[in-house]
Amino acid sequence: MKIPLLALIFQGIPEVIAIITLAYVIANVPLVWKKIIPAGILLAFVSYGVRLLPITFGVHTIILIGLTFFILMFLGKSSVNPALIASIISMLAITVAEAVCLSLLMPLFGVTSEILFTNTIIRILISWPQVLVMLILAFVTYKFKTQREIKKKQQSIDVQDGNNQKTVNKF
Repeated sequence: MKIPLLALIFQGIPEVIAIITLAYVIANVPLVWKKIIPAGILLAFVSYGVRLLPITFGVHTIILIGLTFFILMFLGKSSVNPALIASIISMLAITVAEAVCLSLLMPLFGVTSEILFTNTIIRILISWPQVLVMLILAFVTYKFKTQREIKKKQQSIDVQDGNNQKTVNKF
């Protein structure tokens, strides 16, 4: 399925950056935007190229999962299991976000599938909420994980302090 160049730039690239961002957060890889943004741009263009090939729809998704996995492994220095889990979950998250957003917004604004595929501007605008949902999900997940790590470190410090205190015998 051919994607208009404007849709690639204003929909595809932000969407893939959001996918990579969520995958980084899930895999506990530090958010380094100098790596995330170029990776998102590269993956968007790869996905664009794969969609031009005469292959079954959805194959680009499997390729994107695999490439996200390799990005997490090699750029993010993640281990295999977190990278694989994060790649799959982030792709499932965008699928769910897209399904929910489109099923709510298309009837709300009277957008049909035909309009979605023929009007590039509407296609871009109606897809932005799912990108925002993914970025918010990544941010909330990051904050939750960060707060949990802070609590674990504090508990660890408290336990260490407790072990270093001397007990006084009252005998």
